[in-house]
Amino acid sequence: MAHHTLGRALNRALRDAMSADPDVVVYGEDVGPLGGVFRVTDGLGAEFGEDRCFDSPLAESGIVGTAVGMAMYGRRPVVEMQFDAFAYPAFQQVVSHVAKMRNRTRGRVELPLVIRIPYGGGIGAVEHHGDSSEAYYAHTPGLRVVTPATVADGYSMLREAVESPDPVVFLEPKRRYWASEDLDLPVRTAPMDRAVVRRPGADLTVIAYGPTVDTALLAAESLAEEGREAEVVDLRSLSPFDDETVAASVRRTGRALVVHEAHGFGGFGGEVAARVSEQCFHYLEAPVLRVCGLDIPYPPPHLEEFHLPTVDRILDAVDRLQWESSWVPGADAGAGRPQAPRTEVSA
Repeated sequence: MAHHTLGRALNRALRDAMSADPDVVVYGEDVGPLGGVFRVTDGLGAEFGEDRCFDSPLAESGIVGTAVGMAMYGRRPVVEMQFDAFAYPAFQQVVSHVAKMRNRTRGRVELPLVIRIPYGGGIGAVEHHGDSSEAYYAHTPGLRVVTPATVADGYSMLREAVESPDPVVFLEPKRRYWASEDLDLPVRTAPMDRAVVRRPGADLTVIAYGPTVDTALLAAESLAEEGREAEVVDLRSLSPFDDETVAASVRRTGRALVVHEAHGFGGFGGEVAARVSEQCFHYLEAPVLRVCGLDIPYPPPHLEEFHLPTVDRILDAVDRLQWESSWVPGADAGAGRPQAPRTEVSA
Protein backbone atom coordinates (compact mmCIF):
# COMPACT_ATOMS: atom_id res chain seq x y z
CA MET A 1 0.00 0.00 0.00
CA ALA A 2 1.19 3.50 -0.82
CA HIS A 3 0.60 6.86 0.83
CA HIS A 4 -1.69 9.08 -1.24
CA THR A 5 -3.20 12.52 -0.71
CA LEU A 6 -6.57 13.44 -2.14
CA GLY A 7 -4.86 15.72 -4.66
CA ARG A 8 -2.60 12.92 -5.89
CA ALA A 9 -5.51 10.47 -6.03
CA LEU A 10 -7.45 12.88 -8.25
CA ASN A 11 -4.36 13.28 -10.43
CA ARG A 12 -4.07 9.50 -10.76
CA ALA A 13 -7.78 9.23 -11.60
CA LEU A 14 -7.39 11.73 -14.44
CA ARG A 15 -4.26 10.00 -15.72
CA ASP A 16 -5.93 6.58 -15.71
CA ALA A 17 -9.07 7.97 -17.37
CA MET A 18 -7.01 9.60 -20.11
CA SER A 19 -5.06 6.38 -20.65
CA ALA A 20 -8.24 4.32 -20.87
CA ASP A 21 -10.12 6.63 -23.25
CA PRO A 22 -8.47 8.84 -25.92
CA ASP A 23 -11.60 11.02 -26.02
CA VAL A 24 -10.94 12.34 -22.50
CA VAL A 25 -9.47 15.85 -22.59
CA VAL A 26 -8.52 18.02 -19.61
CA TYR A 27 -8.32 21.79 -19.72
CA GLY A 28 -8.86 24.97 -17.77
CA GLU A 29 -6.90 27.85 -16.30
CA ASP A 30 -3.26 26.91 -15.60
CA VAL A 31 -3.91 23.17 -15.75
CA GLY A 32 -1.22 22.56 -18.40
CA PRO A 33 2.50 23.10 -17.65
CA LEU A 34 1.78 24.48 -14.15
CA GLY A 35 -0.39 21.49 -13.22
CA GLY A 36 -3.19 23.54 -11.72
CA VAL A 37 -3.24 25.78 -8.67
CA PHE A 38 -3.55 22.71 -6.45
CA ARG A 39 -1.34 20.56 -8.76
CA VAL A 40 -4.16 18.12 -9.46
CA THR A 41 -3.24 18.04 -13.18
CA ASP A 42 0.51 17.94 -12.60
CA GLY A 43 2.34 16.05 -15.34
CA LEU A 44 -0.69 15.33 -17.50
CA GLY A 45 0.32 17.78 -20.22
CA ALA A 46 3.81 16.32 -20.47
CA GLU A 47 2.48 12.77 -20.64
CA PHE A 48 -0.47 13.20 -22.99
CA GLY A 49 0.50 16.27 -24.96
CA GLU A 50 -1.05 19.70 -25.33
CA ASP A 51 -3.92 18.33 -27.41
CA ARG A 52 -5.20 16.34 -24.40
CA CYS A 53 -4.29 18.64 -21.48
CA PHE A 54 -3.96 22.35 -22.07
CA ASP A 55 -4.45 25.84 -20.68
CA SER A 56 -7.54 27.83 -21.57
CA PRO A 57 -8.14 31.59 -21.65
CA LEU A 58 -9.27 33.18 -18.39
CA ALA A 59 -12.93 32.90 -19.37
CA GLU A 60 -15.00 30.40 -17.40
CA SER A 61 -18.05 30.80 -19.61
CA GLY A 62 -15.90 29.93 -22.62
CA ILE A 63 -14.39 26.93 -20.81
CA VAL A 64 -17.78 25.38 -20.12
CA GLY A 65 -19.26 26.49 -23.45
CA THR A 66 -16.55 24.76 -25.45
CA ALA A 67 -16.94 21.67 -23.26
CA VAL A 68 -20.60 21.50 -24.29
CA GLY A 69 -19.60 21.48 -27.95
CA MET A 70 -16.88 18.89 -27.40
CA ALA A 71 -19.24 16.59 -25.50
CA MET A 72 -21.92 16.89 -28.19
CA TYR A 73 -19.42 15.64 -30.76
CA GLY A 74 -18.08 12.66 -28.85
CA ARG A 75 -15.30 13.94 -26.63
CA ARG A 76 -15.28 13.63 -22.82
CA PRO A 77 -14.01 16.97 -21.51
CA VAL A 78 -12.96 17.44 -17.89
CA VAL A 79 -12.72 21.14 -17.12
CA GLU A 80 -11.41 22.88 -14.01
CA MET A 81 -12.89 26.08 -12.60
CA GLN A 82 -9.78 26.67 -10.41
CA PHE A 83 -11.78 28.19 -7.51
CA ASP A 84 -15.45 27.91 -6.55
CA ALA A 85 -16.34 31.59 -6.87
CA PHE A 86 -14.59 31.76 -10.26
CA ALA A 87 -17.28 29.48 -11.70
CA TYR A 88 -20.13 31.99 -11.54
CA PRO A 89 -19.46 33.52 -14.99
CA ALA A 90 -20.06 30.01 -16.40
CA PHE A 91 -23.31 29.50 -14.50
CA GLN A 92 -25.48 30.48 -17.47
CA GLN A 93 -23.80 27.82 -19.60
CA VAL A 94 -24.25 25.23 -16.84
CA VAL A 95 -27.94 25.94 -16.22
CA SER A 96 -29.10 26.71 -19.75
CA HIS A 97 -27.09 24.18 -21.75
CA VAL A 98 -25.17 21.62 -19.70
CA ALA A 99 -28.16 20.71 -17.55
CA LYS A 100 -30.83 20.89 -20.26
CA MET A 101 -29.31 19.47 -23.44
CA ARG A 102 -30.35 15.86 -22.88
CA ASN A 103 -33.91 16.86 -21.96
CA ARG A 104 -34.14 19.36 -24.81
CA THR A 105 -33.18 16.70 -27.36
CA ARG A 106 -35.38 14.00 -25.78
CA GLY A 107 -32.32 11.96 -24.89
CA ARG A 108 -30.70 12.02 -28.33
CA VAL A 109 -27.74 14.17 -27.23
CA GLU A 110 -25.75 13.21 -24.16
CA LEU A 111 -23.22 15.51 -22.52
CA PRO A 112 -20.55 13.35 -20.88
CA LEU A 113 -18.54 16.15 -19.29
CA VAL A 114 -17.14 16.84 -15.83
CA ILE A 115 -16.85 20.28 -14.25
CA ARG A 116 -14.28 20.14 -11.45
CA ILE A 117 -14.75 22.84 -8.82
CA PRO A 118 -12.48 23.21 -5.78
CA TYR A 119 -14.88 24.50 -3.11
CA GLY A 120 -15.28 25.38 0.54
CA GLY A 121 -13.11 27.05 3.15
CA GLY A 122 -10.45 26.02 5.60
CA ILE A 123 -7.36 27.19 3.68
CA GLY A 124 -7.40 30.90 4.58
CA ALA A 125 -8.29 31.99 1.06
CA VAL A 126 -9.09 35.60 0.18
CA GLU A 127 -12.29 36.93 -1.38
CA HIS A 128 -13.53 35.07 -4.49
CA HIS A 129 -11.31 32.11 -3.57
CA GLY A 130 -13.54 30.53 -0.93
CA ASP A 131 -17.23 29.71 -1.32
CA SER A 132 -19.74 26.90 -0.93
CA SER A 133 -21.96 26.99 -4.00
CA GLU A 134 -23.28 23.43 -3.98
CA ALA A 135 -26.93 24.40 -3.50
CA TYR A 136 -26.96 26.29 -6.82
CA TYR A 137 -25.94 23.19 -8.75
CA ALA A 138 -27.99 20.70 -6.75
CA HIS A 139 -31.09 22.84 -7.37
CA THR A 140 -30.61 22.44 -11.13
CA PRO A 141 -32.29 19.36 -12.67
CA GLY A 142 -30.12 17.55 -15.19
CA LEU A 143 -26.86 17.69 -13.24
CA ARG A 144 -25.15 15.09 -11.13
CA VAL A 145 -23.53 16.84 -8.16
CA VAL A 146 -21.03 14.83 -6.14
CA THR A 147 -18.30 15.54 -3.60
CA PRO A 148 -15.72 13.11 -2.17
CA ALA A 149 -14.55 13.27 1.43
CA THR A 150 -11.87 10.56 1.36
CA VAL A 151 -8.84 9.81 -0.77
CA ALA A 152 -10.29 6.52 -2.02
CA ASP A 153 -13.55 8.21 -2.99
CA GLY A 154 -11.63 10.98 -4.72
CA TYR A 155 -10.10 8.46 -7.11
CA SER A 156 -13.13 6.23 -7.55
CA MET A 157 -15.77 8.94 -7.89
CA LEU A 158 -13.75 10.97 -10.39
CA ARG A 159 -13.20 7.89 -12.56
CA GLU A 160 -16.93 7.18 -12.42
CA ALA A 161 -17.76 10.82 -13.17
CA VAL A 162 -15.60 10.79 -16.31
CA GLU A 163 -17.28 7.56 -17.45
CA SER A 164 -20.81 8.87 -16.81
CA PRO A 165 -23.03 9.73 -19.80
CA ASP A 166 -24.45 12.61 -17.74
CA PRO A 167 -22.82 15.95 -16.92
CA VAL A 168 -21.24 15.88 -13.47
CA VAL A 169 -20.38 18.82 -11.22
CA PHE A 170 -17.49 17.38 -9.23
CA LEU A 171 -16.96 19.41 -6.06
CA GLU A 172 -13.52 18.98 -4.52
CA PRO A 173 -13.16 20.15 -0.89
CA LYS A 174 -10.06 22.35 -0.92
CA ARG A 175 -9.15 21.74 2.70
CA ARG A 176 -9.02 17.98 2.01
CA TYR A 177 -6.49 18.12 -0.86
CA TRP A 178 -3.66 17.32 1.57
CA ALA A 179 -5.57 14.68 3.56
CA SER A 180 -3.87 11.32 3.11
CA GLU A 181 -4.59 7.61 3.27
CA ASP A 182 -2.62 4.42 2.77
CA LEU A 183 -4.22 2.49 -0.07
CA ASP A 184 -3.55 0.83 -3.37
CA LEU A 185 -4.64 2.62 -6.54
CA PRO A 186 -6.62 2.06 -8.64
CA VAL A 187 -9.53 1.45 -6.28
CA ARG A 188 -13.29 1.41 -6.69
CA THR A 189 -15.56 2.35 -3.80
CA ALA A 190 -19.36 2.53 -3.56
CA PRO A 191 -21.22 3.92 -6.60
CA MET A 192 -20.93 7.71 -6.60
CA ASP A 193 -24.68 8.25 -6.27
CA ARG A 194 -24.85 6.34 -2.96
CA ALA A 195 -24.32 7.66 0.56
CA VAL A 196 -22.19 5.60 2.96
CA VAL A 197 -22.08 5.21 6.73
CA ARG A 198 -18.61 6.31 7.82
CA ARG A 199 -19.17 5.47 11.48
CA PRO A 200 -22.02 3.38 12.91
CA GLY A 201 -23.94 4.56 15.96
CA ALA A 202 -27.26 4.15 17.70
CA ASP A 203 -28.01 7.48 19.39
CA LEU A 204 -28.19 10.01 16.55
CA THR A 205 -27.34 10.46 12.86
CA VAL A 206 -24.93 13.17 11.75
CA ILE A 207 -25.31 13.83 8.02
CA ALA A 208 -22.37 15.54 6.32
CA TYR A 209 -20.57 15.74 2.99
CA GLY A 210 -17.27 16.89 1.53
CA PRO A 211 -15.22 19.02 3.92
CA THR A 212 -17.45 18.51 6.98
CA VAL A 213 -17.33 14.70 7.07
CA ASP A 214 -14.02 14.75 8.93
CA THR A 215 -15.40 17.35 11.38
CA ALA A 216 -18.43 15.13 12.00
CA LEU A 217 -16.20 12.11 12.64
CA LEU A 218 -14.11 14.07 15.16
CA ALA A 219 -17.31 15.13 16.92
CA ALA A 220 -18.47 11.51 16.98
CA GLU A 221 -15.21 10.52 18.67
CA SER A 222 -15.79 13.14 21.37
CA LEU A 223 -19.35 11.94 21.88
CA ALA A 224 -18.16 8.34 22.19
CA GLU A 225 -15.97 9.36 25.11
CA GLU A 226 -19.17 10.53 26.81
CA GLY A 227 -20.96 7.28 26.06
CA ARG A 228 -23.04 8.63 23.16
CA GLU A 229 -22.72 6.91 19.79
CA ALA A 230 -23.26 9.05 16.70
CA GLU A 231 -23.72 7.50 13.29
CA VAL A 232 -21.97 9.58 10.60
CA VAL A 233 -23.42 9.43 7.09
CA ASP A 234 -21.37 10.80 4.20
CA LEU A 235 -23.81 11.86 1.46
CA ARG A 236 -21.19 11.82 -1.34
CA SER A 237 -23.90 12.62 -3.90
CA LEU A 238 -26.06 15.70 -3.44
CA SER A 239 -27.99 15.07 -6.65
CA PRO A 240 -29.29 12.45 -7.03
CA PHE A 241 -29.94 12.10 -3.31
CA ASP A 242 -29.70 8.71 -1.60
CA ASP A 243 -32.90 8.77 0.46
CA GLU A 244 -32.67 5.06 1.22
CA THR A 245 -29.39 5.17 3.15
CA VAL A 246 -30.14 8.41 4.97
CA ALA A 247 -33.67 7.45 5.98
CA ALA A 248 -32.57 4.01 7.17
CA SER A 249 -30.00 5.59 9.46
CA VAL A 250 -32.39 8.16 10.93
CA ARG A 251 -35.07 5.54 11.51
CA ARG A 252 -32.54 3.56 13.55
CA THR A 253 -31.34 6.47 15.67
CA GLY A 254 -34.40 8.75 15.93
CA ARG A 255 -32.39 11.97 15.75
CA ALA A 256 -30.73 13.78 12.84
CA LEU A 257 -28.21 16.59 12.53
CA VAL A 258 -27.07 18.05 9.19
CA VAL A 259 -23.64 19.70 8.92
CA HIS A 260 -22.30 21.79 6.03
CA GLU A 261 -20.08 24.82 5.46
CA ALA A 262 -22.47 26.74 3.25
CA HIS A 263 -24.81 29.41 4.62
CA GLY A 264 -27.78 28.05 6.51
CA PHE A 265 -30.55 30.08 4.86
CA GLY A 266 -31.57 28.37 1.63
CA GLY A 267 -28.68 25.95 2.02
CA PHE A 268 -28.60 22.30 1.01
CA GLY A 269 -29.12 21.27 4.62
CA GLY A 270 -32.67 22.56 4.44
CA GLU A 271 -33.41 20.07 1.65
CA VAL A 272 -31.89 17.25 3.68
CA ALA A 273 -33.91 18.23 6.76
CA ALA A 274 -37.13 18.36 4.74
CA ARG A 275 -36.57 14.93 3.19
CA VAL A 276 -35.73 13.39 6.57
CA SER A 277 -38.80 14.98 8.18
CA GLU A 278 -41.10 13.77 5.41
CA GLN A 279 -39.78 10.21 5.37
CA CYS A 280 -38.94 9.65 9.02
CA PHE A 281 -41.51 11.78 10.89
CA HIS A 282 -42.90 8.97 13.05
CA TYR A 283 -39.38 7.84 13.99
CA LEU A 284 -38.02 11.24 15.04
CA GLU A 285 -37.61 11.97 18.73
CA ALA A 286 -36.55 15.58 18.07
CA PRO A 287 -36.63 18.10 15.19
CA VAL A 288 -33.91 17.83 12.56
CA LEU A 289 -31.23 20.42 13.32
CA ARG A 290 -28.52 22.03 11.19
CA VAL A 291 -24.99 23.25 11.89
CA CYS A 292 -24.02 25.53 9.02
CA GLY A 293 -21.90 28.47 8.02
CA LEU A 294 -23.17 31.90 9.02
CA ASP A 295 -25.49 33.86 6.73
CA ILE A 296 -22.72 36.17 5.57
CA PRO A 297 -20.25 36.23 2.66
CA TYR A 298 -17.23 34.08 3.38
CA PRO A 299 -15.21 36.12 5.90
CA PRO A 300 -11.55 37.15 5.68
CA PRO A 301 -9.01 34.41 6.50
CA HIS A 302 -8.46 35.47 10.12
CA LEU A 303 -12.21 35.21 10.83
CA GLU A 304 -12.85 31.98 8.95
CA GLU A 305 -12.69 29.80 12.06
CA PHE A 306 -15.77 31.57 13.46
CA HIS A 307 -17.75 30.94 10.26
CA LEU A 308 -17.10 27.28 9.59
CA PRO A 309 -18.77 24.45 11.52
CA THR A 310 -16.61 23.09 14.33
CA VAL A 311 -16.65 20.10 16.63
CA ASP A 312 -17.87 22.30 19.49
CA ARG A 313 -20.81 23.60 17.45
CA ILE A 314 -21.76 20.04 16.55
CA LEU A 315 -21.59 19.00 20.22
CA ASP A 316 -23.79 21.96 21.16
CA ALA A 317 -26.33 20.85 18.56
CA VAL A 318 -26.29 17.30 19.92
CA ASP A 319 -27.07 18.67 23.39
CA ARG A 320 -29.97 20.58 21.90
CA LEU A 321 -31.23 17.41 20.20
CA GLN A 322 -31.33 15.72 23.57
CA TRP A 323 -33.17 18.70 25.09
CA GLU A 324 -35.75 18.61 22.30
CA SER A 325 -36.27 14.92 23.03
CA SER A 326 -37.48 15.77 26.53
CA TRP A 327 -40.51 17.60 25.13
CA VAL A 328 -43.70 15.56 24.94
CA PRO A 329 -45.44 16.13 21.55
CA GLY A 330 -48.96 17.42 21.97
CA ALA A 331 -48.28 19.04 25.34
CA ASP A 332 -49.20 22.67 25.95
CA ALA A 333 -46.51 24.96 24.58
CA GLY A 334 -45.75 26.43 27.98
CA ALA A 335 -46.59 23.49 30.21
CA GLY A 336 -43.81 21.30 31.46
CA ARG A 337 -41.40 22.06 28.65
CA PRO A 338 -37.85 22.75 29.89
CA GLN A 339 -36.19 26.07 29.22
CA ALA A 340 -34.38 26.09 25.88
CA PRO A 341 -30.58 26.33 25.96
CA ARG A 342 -29.28 29.69 24.85
CA THR A 343 -26.60 28.34 22.49
CA GLU A 344 -27.35 29.18 18.85
CA VAL A 345 -26.10 26.39 16.59
CA SER A 346 -27.81 27.01 13.28
CA ALA A 347 -27.00 30.17 11.38
